[in-house]
Amino acid sequence: MERGRRRDALREEVIQTVTSRRFAFCGAELAAVYVVADQGRELHLAELTGNRGVLYGLPAILAVASHSPAANAFRSGRPLWLTPKELATFIEDDPHHFPTRVRDGDPNSPARISLGALPLGHGDQELGCLIVAGEAGDGFSADDRSLLELYADQVAAGLESVAARFAGRKAPQAHLGQSLMPHQGGAFILELSTGRMEAHAHVLELLALPPEQFDGHVETLLACAVPDDMPALMAIVEPDRLAAAGQQLAFRIRRPNGELRWLGLRCRVEVDSDGTPQRVLGVVADATYLRPSADEVSLVQRLSATLAGAATVREVSRLVVAALREPLGASRVAVGELEPERLIVTALDPPEPDAWPEVWRSEWRSEWPDASLSNLPTLQSALRGGHMSLWPPGAALEPGLLGVGPGGLAVLPLPADGRMVGVCLVGWDAEHRFGPEERSLLTATAGLVGQALVRAHALDAGHELATMLQRSLLPRKLPELPGGVAVARYLPATAGLEVGGDWYDVIPLSDGHVAFVIGDVQGHSAGAATIMGQMRTAVRAYAVEGHPPDVVVARANRLLVGMETDLFATCGYVDLDMEEGIARVVRAGHLPPILRHPDGMTEEMAVEGGPPLGVLADAEFPMTEAGLVPGTLLILLTDGLVESARLPLEEGMRRVCDVLAAANPVDAGRVADELVVGMGRRDDDVALLLLRYDGTQGRPMRSHWTVWRLPNAVKHARRFTARTLRSWGVVEELDAALLVVSELVTNATAHTQGEVGMDLTLSADRLRIAVNDASPRSPVKPVSVSWESTGGRGLLIVEATTMAWGSVPLSGGKQVWAEIPWHPASG
Repeated sequence: MERGRRRDALREEVIQTVTSRRFAFCGAELAAVYVVADQGRELHLAELTGNRGVLYGLPAILAVASHSPAANAFRSGRPLWLTPKELATFIEDDPHHFPTRVRDGDPNSPARISLGALPLGHGDQELGCLIVAGEAGDGFSADDRSLLELYADQVAAGLESVAARFAGRKAPQAHLGQSLMPHQGGAFILELSTGRMEAHAHVLELLALPPEQFDGHVETLLACAVPDDMPALMAIVEPDRLAAAGQQLAFRIRRPNGELRWLGLRCRVEVDSDGTPQRVLGVVADATYLRPSADEVSLVQRLSATLAGAATVREVSRLVVAALREPLGASRVAVGELEPERLIVTALDPPEPDAWPEVWRSEWRSEWPDASLSNLPTLQSALRGGHMSLWPPGAALEPGLLGVGPGGLAVLPLPADGRMVGVCLVGWDAEHRFGPEERSLLTATAGLVGQALVRAHALDAGHELATMLQRSLLPRKLPELPGGVAVARYLPATAGLEVGGDWYDVIPLSDGHVAFVIGDVQGHSAGAATIMGQMRTAVRAYAVEGHPPDVVVARANRLLVGMETDLFATCGYVDLDMEEGIARVVRAGHLPPILRHPDGMTEEMAVEGGPPLGVLADAEFPMTEAGLVPGTLLILLTDGLVESARLPLEEGMRRVCDVLAAANPVDAGRVADELVVGMGRRDDDVALLLLRYDGTQGRPMRSHWTVWRLPNAVKHARRFTARTLRSWGVVEELDAALLVVSELVTNATAHTQGEVGMDLTLSADRLRIAVNDASPRSPVKPVSVSWESTGGRGLLIVEATTMAWGSVPLSGGKQVWAEIPWHPASG
């Protein structure tokens, strides 16, 4: 009895609070919203609108387990459509759950009333059910059903918004004065083959378009949207963007009185048997629930005011990150610019590399990452579309984006001047559901930020050009090294708009050697960056040719002296034998390297220095040799890290040594980060190159032989080689090695003058035979040798016998070398 009185009271409350406005949509004259209640066990009637004469006496409360259209559709999650005949069958099965007019047997109604029950929400968002009814004797048509299902999606969006606004307070059905259904809504059908559109009068009313001005073309309706929302609307009718699944979009129009109104668009694409899109069915409805709140408007206004004074891209990015992270409660916010096939990140919060995915950390070559878009296909797709993408928890994203927002991710393209100039990523660690307020805030922010980025580019175009030049001249990534790990950091100056000429390089050389180079060109300008690129290329070329460190630096010096420039450069060069741990160091006006020994002791390496490059053409650059043991850290740096107007050089070097002494050398990247973190505002660029020397598994065995210029010189060289290789346990490769020795020693003694030497080196996987002579002329392999020739086949034999061979200049002469693979297990 008590439960019955409660139901009657609730029904009476609903009837008293329902508006009497007219409802007519795609054959439906009445609509009712049931919302889930009582922990999912009941459906409560929350709103009823339209012609109640079609159906009256709807139950105020329905059990979810009951046999009724609303309960059946809610449980199945699929729309239920009933013709008058099918509705009569339901009435006969369970008359207590149906309207009294139908149940009492009105002679006209059962034969004419069709009914639809459409579930609201899906998955974890089961919100309730929408009932629509109308006098359609043959049932709702296929087009009407599709459009009514889209209208149900609009109702679900509004209901979700109400539920979000009253979360933790009262259930939506307690706020019956607020409509849960769009009080205005219209349908349209677009023929893709012709571009012609049939639009309901309510669509034109919502768009503030007089009926006499509508010419039946879709472009006329699209033009009603505000310019910022046009790209997203246009994407819906692009053939390559259409899909059979439902699509949804919120957009804005400006009324004749200047009012900005939010509208919701839901559409569905129909395809033919071949999968070709034919028609678009859509529903446009009022979406005032998307209107920004006062707090959001205030935030956008403050952001607009602060962006107006931002002069650089870096400053714009920093302001955006600061404005969004706290209001949205986000775990991560990143802003980046777009360059061809790359995302150049300009601000991150939090700034620590460990807070970001591995693919970002692997591209962390400077203060912020510089990621390839090919590794982020989802981001590429969002940028092509040009509209905001929201990814819920558990979305199937690539690791580079999933790690940014495992609990939810917003990808916000930044438009300006008809193109995408950047992107903002907002990610959450905990599960995050996107509310309408966030959508409106992010949409309003995107246009502001995009325009601010373009304005900042206009203010510092010269700086951006120099930065791009400098970035392109630095190595994109460092090579993997046998016996060590190298990391680099580059940070541009934060004072001033020009960039400097700091550079670094890691150059793999032959015979297990690696060259580590760091340099700094005088000044801050595009010219300094250009000279930097030329010097880096020259040093790399001289090093690869095989010159010793002092020769490499001396030749680079003469090259810079001969250039038409007044700039000079400093340079530090280290040639390290990764197998032996022997380092040969040359510095030209540069800071000495810093060593951190395995026991934690840190010191500046005592290296005799020469003058800067480009000052004296005949300058000498002495070379210092030092030994490294496994576990040693070798650090090369530029003065921007250790010297400024507020920091004397000696104090800066001491601070670096203190940080190194306290660091854990296991993670070389973390050590580099600790060295550059906390620098604050920098007066100069900073370049840092750090090597953790681990050493190879076993040190190579070496032996040297001075070849006597005697008629039987080759015989003696072969005997020495045989004795040495047998003592090293080399057996199977002995014949090939003796053949190579014969050919190389013969060529050296026959075609050169002066001393000839032979070096044998046995490493973990190869035997290297090198013959040195005093002639700078490189050997030339013959193209062809006739049968009558008595010579000229030596280098052809060497090439056929070895896995690699070559020639490099060496101290006024040359070295011809060849390598034979060696497998210890076969020895």
